[in-house]
Amino acid sequence: MELDASDFFLLFSTALVTVGFLTPLARRLAFFLTVLDLPSESHKTHQQPVPYLGGVAIMIGSLFTTYSAILVSGNPEALSIASTVMIPAVLMGIIGLVDDIRKLGPFPRFIAQNIVAVAIAGVLLSTNTFGSPTGMVLLDLLLSVFWIVGITNSINFFDNIDGGASGTVAISTLFLFVLAFMSGQYFIGGLSIVVSGATIGFLIWNRPPARIYMGDAGALFLGLLLATLTIRFDPNPIFLSASFAIPFLLLAIPILDTTVAVLSRIRRGVSPFQGGQDHLSHRLMRLGLNKRKSILTLWLLSIFFCSFALAISNSVYTLERFLVVIGGICWLMLLVFFLFTKDDQSLNQESN
Repeated sequence: MELDASDFFLLFSTALVTVGFLTPLARRLAFFLTVLDLPSESHKTHQQPVPYLGGVAIMIGSLFTTYSAILVSGNPEALSIASTVMIPAVLMGIIGLVDDIRKLGPFPRFIAQNIVAVAIAGVLLSTNTFGSPTGMVLLDLLLSVFWIVGITNSINFFDNIDGGASGTVAISTLFLFVLAFMSGQYFIGGLSIVVSGATIGFLIWNRPPARIYMGDAGALFLGLLLATLTIRFDPNPIFLSASFAIPFLLLAIPILDTTVAVLSRIRRGVSPFQGGQDHLSHRLMRLGLNKRKSILTLWLLSIFFCSFALAISNSVYTLERFLVVIGGICWLMLLVFFLFTKDDQSLNQESN
């Protein structure tokens, strides 16, 4: 199904307006049901209770926009393809919603994430819809499960400051849309622009000082969507290394945040699943930036690495590996820089 620029703009606008309208309703519901993030732990940065359930608004808005567009198009094939992406994401979001309300332990969440990841990888293998397959079935399966579980948790970990995750996801999906649109992958482009619009609609209410959080429901839903879309996206590069680098660069900052936090906790002898003020945003604030400047810095860094992905996709093949190396060096330099900033010593439970 071929779409033009006006179709994509309509998808973006519908998702933005729908989520922007639903989010304050979700906020009222969260207060009514007392689904709140209380500032009762040392790593929390907010002073007053903040409602969850923003993720519910994101899920409903994304589903409404996607399936309304499919219904209008009257394309049964699009319905089937979209459902293979959206249904697992919704299931993951429901798991996150249960965690928001009842506080599941890390082990049940991890098991559920792996089950969903294996199911998605099986669908990708059976339908031959890997964007950059290695040619080895078992390796493709293992890489897919690792990527899906890893990115899902990275987005969840990255949701540790007002507007951090929602703004970064909006940036990553907007760049993914551009890449997909330029290569004629309209399904990937359509879902990407829907997610971008939905997260910007939520960001209206989530920017600092946040009036609502997306919670695990939103973070796990968005994480699974991003992981699945980047796996299914077929990059243009000739070299497989460059093809693998593009999804990594699109999500370089959430991956960096998770890597820094996990390595920092292992170094201090604590569980990686415990929380604390050792994420990129917290380290930037300890360096003297306020919350708004820290978020802006993370957004700009995300734009920087996403621009590398765009450059690699459109460069001549003789420059592909060079750009991959430069992007990798920049990422490693940031990794070293953040690891040498002051660690948090009080770890409790992952925020949001």
